[in-house]
Amino acid sequence: MVAPDAPALARPSAAPALPAGPADVTEAWLRNRRLSTHTRDAYRRDIAGWLGWCAERDLDPLRASFLHVNEYARALEATRSPRTGRPLTPATVARKLSALSSWYDFLAKLRAVEVNPVTGADRPRVDRDHSATVGLTPDEVDALLAAAEAETGPTAARTRAAIALLADLGLRVGELVSLDVGDLGAERGHRSLRFVGKGGRARRRALTPGTAYAVDAYLAQRATASGVPVTELTGPLLVTATGARLDRHAVFRLVRRLARTAGIPAWSRLSPHSLRHAFATTARSEGVPLEDVQDAMGHADPRTTRRYDRDRHNLDRDPAYVLWAARSRRRG
Repeated sequence: MVAPDAPALARPSAAPALPAGPADVTEAWLRNRRLSTHTRDAYRRDIAGWLGWCAERDLDPLRASFLHVNEYARALEATRSPRTGRPLTPATVARKLSALSSWYDFLAKLRAVEVNPVTGADRPRVDRDHSATVGLTPDEVDALLAAAEAETGPTAARTRAAIALLADLGLRVGELVSLDVGDLGAERGHRSLRFVGKGGRARRRALTPGTAYAVDAYLAQRATASGVPVTELTGPLLVTATGARLDRHAVFRLVRRLARTAGIPAWSRLSPHSLRHAFATTARSEGVPLEDVQDAMGHADPRTTRRYDRDRHNLDRDPAYVLWAARSRRRG
């Protein structure tokens, strides 16, 4: 939340009525966007950081120019992450400025500002071909799944279902923990999963036999413990011992614990996204077309999908060979 001494959003008298203060403007902006809870929280923190910076300089955010945004961006670049102790990455700074730009676009539509000051700012260059996510090799994914299979105890079935969904479908962690029992279905001989993905887009994925088995076994165990048929289970798909929805932090801990058990060297730096990364990388190396991987991952931009394709610069895949072979066949 924004500090109480953050500057109030003064506005020209001719402009439409705005909410009372910066925090209210931010909440109105967030309500106007189709965003996950996690993204909303991140954007809320991003805007609070900017407003706090403005308050320290007695700067009215409605009178900020691109020069102020540039100064703020340089300050962000010099800021050290409390988690890693290292300076914020260009991607993190760019994301914060992107959130700020969207916030100012909202204010411009309300005629509270004449121009978006972030538009003319010097944003850090982010290499779209680079991903900071620590990936996993196919063998490491297999080892992680084997560690899940070897689990015992009351949460073992849930662990196997969660890891199978991450590994076989490449789901985002937010998508995984948002799943409900009612999202499971069947379509034309396929076990299926319907859910709302990033940006509020409706998604539909097929469950592999292995994933379907893991999910069915988990639900059967849950139904038995509750004394009801599986068909009567409702609510979140993955639940805690108290019946609450499993949260993303628990999934992060689960992935790292299993990776450590599996002997994966980078276990302490892994995340659920590492399995999503491995899904895309392995799919491309196995010859799955880029557009099919893009659709499966729910990427709006194919360049985002290409970032995961670490084998794309392999000279074996140079299209010159394909054209040469085709020409040779025609001449033959």
